[in-house]
Amino acid sequence: MTATKEDPVSAAPAAGTASAGTASAGRRMAASLRHRNYRLFFFGQLVSVIGTWMQTVAQSFLVLDLTHSGTQLGLTTAARFLPILLFGQAGGLFADRRDKRRILLVTQTASGLLAGVFAVLTGTHDIRLWIVYVLAIALGFVNVFDNPARQAFISEMVPTEDLANAVTLNSVAMNMARVFGAAIGGVLAAIGLTLCFALNAVSFGAVLLSLALMSTAALYPARPVKKQPGQIRAGLRYVRSEPALLVPLIMIAVVGTLAWEFQVSLPLMATHVFGGGAAAYGVMASVMGVGAVVGGLVSAARARPSGRALCLASIGWGIAICVAAVAPSLPLELAALLFVGYGSITFNSMAKTVLQLTAAPEMRGRVMALWGLAWLGSTPIGGPIVGWVGQEAGARWSLVVGGLPTLVIGLLALPVLVKIDRRRGISPPAPAGRPGWLPSFRLNVRVAPSDQPVSARPVETSEANTTTELR
Repeated sequence: MTATKEDPVSAAPAAGTASAGTASAGRRMAASLRHRNYRLFFFGQLVSVIGTWMQTVAQSFLVLDLTHSGTQLGLTTAARFLPILLFGQAGGLFADRRDKRRILLVTQTASGLLAGVFAVLTGTHDIRLWIVYVLAIALGFVNVFDNPARQAFISEMVPTEDLANAVTLNSVAMNMARVFGAAIGGVLAAIGLTLCFALNAVSFGAVLLSLALMSTAALYPARPVKKQPGQIRAGLRYVRSEPALLVPLIMIAVVGTLAWEFQVSLPLMATHVFGGGAAAYGVMASVMGVGAVVGGLVSAARARPSGRALCLASIGWGIAICVAAVAPSLPLELAALLFVGYGSITFNSMAKTVLQLTAAPEMRGRVMALWGLAWLGSTPIGGPIVGWVGQEAGARWSLVVGGLPTLVIGLLALPVLVKIDRRRGISPPAPAGRPGWLPSFRLNVRVAPSDQPVSARPVETSEANTTTELR
């Protein structure tokens, strides 16, 4: 029976459903925080990444102070991600074979020690450009193992039904950290760069403490992959055979190479277009982070994303970056950066969620290593390109060179991913408050093709869910 204005009785349930839907969306927004291990990880990461953004601001202006060159800024940024480009898949395989929590205890300690070296050398005025390159490359080698382990570890702290929310909230934490870290870093960099590096070194204590306090009994560990020859190639073949993984990874590679170079483009915009310095950059990065936090909270309340939604996020984000490139004044630039931040978290969280939910658990480390390669490892290519374009053609073009490809790749991938969505079948019935038209990805951990091994994760999840709730 169809409800009408004249039929208040039949219309009433719809109002109740809308109210229930709002409450359900609120619960979904924080669903993964119900789990103690994830709460510890969330807040530890939040503190640590605030310090990382303070160091990012300080390093950018340290290089500009030493060289006054946009190209050098791009190259030093690229040096940090070069090891990921070369060895990222090996790091992903290592994460699939080992205890991810133990990997993170080692890598986070090493990152803190490198930040301490930065602080000492900057404070004693012994820092040189070649030392910046060496330390950046060293941090890159740490990230070869840290990035895939950290991304894959998210799936081991929450049950499968909360994984999408956990991935998105992790992205929210990263962007909340950007808001505070960039703002504090901009202020402290104007006073002195050493303090930024020192505080970052100390901030790693928060994530180390969170890892130490976790209950290993409440984790959902994936079955470790036994050592066999050709496993890196097997991971590449697996992704190549799964269009639902391959197409998003191609999108991420294009966007990560040219658009996600804000640590290069925004300092150039702040310095050469708006006549500011570290403080202006800090404000710009913080405003962008505010938009990202809002976008992340909205994304966290959504159900699992579809390929179509990922393409629309790419298109919208590309438009926002292009608008930021042509903004005539700093206030209008800040307004545009709100939408740039919103688009960045929406695209990034959707892309990571699609990969995490589509990948089989025994392949997740290698798949997320490919994400790291596409999103972060592409910086050695994109960073110098964006820096060179900004120096030779003008700082505004350093944004255009990222915004246009982001827009175009979204348009090109849209018909392909819509077709993949349809081929993956009809979505399961929507829970209360979720629009029925919203598509979702089905998990390989629950339904696997006949030519792929079925993971034991569903059985482990069912048993672990029961014991965790009892705890």
